[in-house]
Amino acid sequence: MRLPVSRSLLGSVFFASLANIGQCAALTQGAPSGGNAPEEISFNRDIRPILAENCFFCHGPDPGTRKAGLRLDTEAGLFDKRKDDPAPVLRGNAGESELYKRLLSKDKDEVMPPPDSHKSLNPAEIALLKRWIEAGAPWQKHWAFIPPEKAPLPKVKNAKWAKNALDQIVLSKLESVGLEPAPEADPRTLFRRLHLDLTGLPPKPEEMDSFLTDYTINKEQALSEWIDRLMHTTAWGEHRARYWLDAARYGDTHGLHIDNYREMWLYRDWVIRAFNSNKLFSEFTVEQIAGDLLPNPREDQLIATGFQRCNITTREGGTIPEENLAMYASDRVQTMGWVYLGLTLNCSQCHDHKFDPITQRDYYSMSAFFRNTTQGAMDGNAKDGRGPVLVVPIEADRPRWSALPDLIASADAAVKQRKVASQPEFEKWLSTATVEGVAAELPNKDLVVQAPLDE
Repeated sequence: MRLPVSRSLLGSVFFASLANIGQCAALTQGAPSGGNAPEEISFNRDIRPILAENCFFCHGPDPGTRKAGLRLDTEAGLFDKRKDDPAPVLRGNAGESELYKRLLSKDKDEVMPPPDSHKSLNPAEIALLKRWIEAGAPWQKHWAFIPPEKAPLPKVKNAKWAKNALDQIVLSKLESVGLEPAPEADPRTLFRRLHLDLTGLPPKPEEMDSFLTDYTINKEQALSEWIDRLMHTTAWGEHRARYWLDAARYGDTHGLHIDNYREMWLYRDWVIRAFNSNKLFSEFTVEQIAGDLLPNPREDQLIATGFQRCNITTREGGTIPEENLAMYASDRVQTMGWVYLGLTLNCSQCHDHKFDPITQRDYYSMSAFFRNTTQGAMDGNAKDGRGPVLVVPIEADRPRWSALPDLIASADAAVKQRKVASQPEFEKWLSTATVEGVAAELPNKDLVVQAPLDE
């Protein structure tokens, strides 16, 4: 996978954060810059949680509990004029906004949330809603559907401390709460952190000694070179692969019933190699979802589809085969949603999703795609799960494995040739052979018992 990592900076150790630096910066937009200016209100951060906690049960996405036909979880529900009533929120005018007036009402039949809901807003929350409406009531879609945009970095007082953008974001928050950065770590601590972050392992004593020598000569060069060195080790790929394999629900057993061994380590090793070779994420994705559908797929592309075989399976006799197959497909749909879409598709298994634009039809359309498989409903408690199976030799045996088909074909041809060549001789023998003659020619040394089958 192509990771946008700067290996020349200490900050590159935290590659996951740097890879999303644009998003990190976007999240700080409107944050305090060291002064006392009020923080810009974010609908998703500040307003939606208040509405969700106090209003959505009666005026949210669930039609079963919704009252008065009013929705406050959508932009239209908040700002569009209703048939006989004004819009709940009039942008820029809190005093005339029905939502705000209901919060302040003293009438138990008008006040919101109603007393019997046992919910209430505190004065700070009411003030925040008022400030939001007066500011024009800016609306945001759910954060997951807003493309991250790189915003200007926050201003900081101690600009010399920050070595990169990530430092500047962290420092801004520290300064906003009156804290100072911790002192720079000593070389031993720094290298230990570096090693653990990049490989998941502590450094060996000889590595520590080597780093300390390099660090003494040239601090920045030592950090840069050791980051490169560690990212070229197999441990780098193994460490990064752990997180992916967790998301892909990888396991070396079937996961249900007696939980027998499952031979899946080839897929695990493929993921490790993908990280170590810096495989493009697009290729990483396509090969796992549909490597077998590529034109003339390579062996490693077929192995990559093991992603689809990581689902739990069973051989329990009391289960219903069709139900098992439906569960396997659902597992694949949900994993696709979690891993690649960042969505919980599970809700759409029973109804249109209430919070995301995913319909029940979408769910079962994807499920139908994953039902196009020859995997059986029962795994047989077998290590290969009753197929389909790809047999892959170990590398040491590959030359012999590759040569065997030709050797077998050659041996088969020799057998056929020998059969044809010996046919005349056999016919000649058969024309003169007798039962007595055959019996006389049979070896009888150390014979214990003879049971002729012609009697």
